[in-house]
Amino acid sequence: MTIRNLNSLFKPASVALIGASRRDRSVGKVVARNLFNAGFDGPIMPVNPRERSIEGVLAYPSVSDLPITPELAVIATPPATVPGLIAELGARGTKAAVVITAGFAEMGEEGRKLQQAVLDAARPHLLRIIGPNCLGIMVPGQGLNASFCHVPPLKGDIALVAQSGAVVTSIVDWATPRGIGFSHLISLGSKADVDFGDMLDYLAQDGSVRAILLYVEAITSARKFMSAARTAARAKPVIVIKAGRSEEGSRAASSHTGALAGADAVYDAAFRRAGMLRVGELDELFAAVETLATGVQIGGDRLAIVTNGGGVGVLATDTLIAGGGRLAQLSPDTLAQLDKVLPPTWSHGNPVDIIGDADGKRYADALKIVMADKNIDAVLVMNCPTAVADGADAAQAVADIVREQNSRAGGGRRLPVLGCWLGEQQAAPSRRLLDHARIPHYQTPNQAIRAFLHLVQYRRNQELLMETPASAPEQFDVDMGAVRPVIDTALADGRGWLSEFEAKEVLRAYGVPCVQTVTAATPAEAERAAKRLGGRIALKILSPDITHKSDLGGVSLNLLPTQVWAEAEAMLERIRTAMPDARIEGFTVQEMAHRPGAQELILGMVDDPLFGPVILFGAGGVAVEVLDDKALALAPLNLNLARDAMARTRIYKLLQGYRHMARADLDAVALTMTKVSQLITDFPEIAELDINPLYADEAGVLALDARIKVKPLTERSLKRLAIRAYPKKLEHTLTLRSGREFLVRPIRPEDEPAIHDMIAATSVEDMRLRFFAPMRRLSHQMAARLTQIDYDREMALVAIPQDLSDPEKPGPIFGVVRITADPDNERAEYAVLVRSDMKGKGLGSRLMKAILAYADSRGIQEVFGEVLRENAGMLGLCRDLGFTFHDSPDDHGIVEVSYRFKR
Repeated sequence: MTIRNLNSLFKPASVALIGASRRDRSVGKVVARNLFNAGFDGPIMPVNPRERSIEGVLAYPSVSDLPITPELAVIATPPATVPGLIAELGARGTKAAVVITAGFAEMGEEGRKLQQAVLDAARPHLLRIIGPNCLGIMVPGQGLNASFCHVPPLKGDIALVAQSGAVVTSIVDWATPRGIGFSHLISLGSKADVDFGDMLDYLAQDGSVRAILLYVEAITSARKFMSAARTAARAKPVIVIKAGRSEEGSRAASSHTGALAGADAVYDAAFRRAGMLRVGELDELFAAVETLATGVQIGGDRLAIVTNGGGVGVLATDTLIAGGGRLAQLSPDTLAQLDKVLPPTWSHGNPVDIIGDADGKRYADALKIVMADKNIDAVLVMNCPTAVADGADAAQAVADIVREQNSRAGGGRRLPVLGCWLGEQQAAPSRRLLDHARIPHYQTPNQAIRAFLHLVQYRRNQELLMETPASAPEQFDVDMGAVRPVIDTALADGRGWLSEFEAKEVLRAYGVPCVQTVTAATPAEAERAAKRLGGRIALKILSPDITHKSDLGGVSLNLLPTQVWAEAEAMLERIRTAMPDARIEGFTVQEMAHRPGAQELILGMVDDPLFGPVILFGAGGVAVEVLDDKALALAPLNLNLARDAMARTRIYKLLQGYRHMARADLDAVALTMTKVSQLITDFPEIAELDINPLYADEAGVLALDARIKVKPLTERSLKRLAIRAYPKKLEHTLTLRSGREFLVRPIRPEDEPAIHDMIAATSVEDMRLRFFAPMRRLSHQMAARLTQIDYDREMALVAIPQDLSDPEKPGPIFGVVRITADPDNERAEYAVLVRSDMKGKGLGSRLMKAILAYADSRGIQEVFGEVLRENAGMLGLCRDLGFTFHDSPDDHGIVEVSYRFKR
């Protein structure tokens, strides 16, 4: 149900506390104390059959005795009573409940049955539930503290959502003395109903929330989570910490890819794909809270360090480089200006060591000059306590410089400044000054650099979320007809793995270059095949039971054709000795690929139980697990996502060329990753895939060995993608009255340039009617948001004239129509725009009919929109299509239009 009735949880008009108590150290007493003393402006009704009053307020014996229906119920009674209470509350009209009580799913099978009974009781009334087994919820801005937290939180604009109540109380305890406040603190507990996806959807739309923090132990619905997370991360920063990083819970794997793609690494890939920032430890989450509370935003990864201690500057630099950061190169002009204001013994480079006796003026002079350098993206200012200079004087100078920058008329560049004042007693006054100036600061160089790297990684994730991929290289031909019989035959034979020969046939059908390979049933056939191929030969055992052939002596390389027969006989003997029960189907014989200098890569896919297909890229070869140089990315991929995964590996630096080694064709590698992504998207029967090694050099790529595992289709495999793939089935052709034909298809991220061209060909007046304001162009951020859509929640159809279509380009686009559904998939807002030279020719009408048909197929109940009263053309079209009209209560110049489906 996602956000339905969640306002009743976080903005209730009235609250009932069922299980309120006066007994010392009881949960019911603590929750009652918090509820009655948080400033809630509404009735709070305690329910306890044995008490006359709670916290000085009349108590009621039962839910039926309540004088009014509570919008929110907080339940702290024994587990067996909860299903009945939920049913009774739902029947009265209560819309939300916080079940603090433990003893449900965490207790085993009986507990799971009881938890299901709670959900069954709530469902008929659409009553939403937080918990059970949770700390509760706190919304300081509403004066709502429905929890047994020991410290009341401060008001703020950061939302925290956690499964663990202990994490919530720890963060509140840490944040309160530091003056950090929260908009929401939510302990989800067992997540029986409301989960992380629901909360991300809700908080993304809440204007009081500036940033969202998540403490995750497990995700339940991957597709809902990914859709909600991507939406939220576009709107505001989302930082996540994931508990349980060990590999002990990972799946048993029968391929290199499966062995390398541990569960935690998949979570990491999911968080990255959603545009969130992941931190590793609880103290990092605390630091992230402090950084976010100051509103720091970063524009790049080049750091300048200003310090009065050379040693701590070196420590910070070491940590920066070890973490993959960059030390900024100061410009000659900056160095010259620093020479004028600093002692002759200053470091003459970055880090800028301004010497231990630096006072506030020297800090200010140096910081002003450094901040003006266009080669830097952020400054870390550090101070070590000394007997000859006042650290507080330096902190005040830094605070004044930052305030001056932030208050500068006309805005301009606002360079992020981080602080690190070392020490304890002497540093305390300095840190208070930095707090007042909203400068994020840290106690050690390691903490400060880690915070900077967090900001850098978050920015990269956001850029990837908004970056427009190239289009032409991604238009590749596939032969699905050649793949289907191979998979069907293997499944009909009861085989889980395709043979190497079959696997390469599948890859070739998707344009992946493979070394020429033939099969042979006997050593004699193998020799004849080797002579036909000529040159040096690779001989491999062909068996459905052998996973890693080289481990058992099932691979022989660099053979002459005349050596193949004897080596095949010897290979059979080795295999029979090592694995006597293995089924031997023969051999594969392939030409030795002579690619001196080529890098050995691995490219694979594994079907994660939660997030579905995950693509793996990294260093390949026989030592692939030992090297453990890999990056994971959720399917489906485009070129940008593929390149990002490549760049996160160590071998990527080798692929770029070094010394006498030429640069590999990186575009070919990235394109091969997208081809594999498309393959496993098109064929959900593929459960696992390995290409190892995949040679890569300046001539392109070549697959030497390949393995593909297949499974029969299930309901789960048909919906396994955590991010819905491009819905190709929606592509169709329409013909206007004039006879002109258009391809109508879903919008793609690479359509951004064509959207800009379409806007340029549309009059300012037509743009005003569409966007309610005169516009001549769209920003990259807005255009990216319109083209990089979540197909699970949005749909945009573009019209491309067939007579102008170019298979190498995604446009031109003459019209676009879209709907954006609410997270509940009940209502969807529409928008439509056609080029000015296409008005009155029927294209807009046909596009509207197409999007309404799509909305109907999705089960959406209502499509609505707002139209300027003066937009006679759109109002006429809506009237023809059967929309109803209503005057806008907020603006007389706007007409609200609505189309309800009759089902």
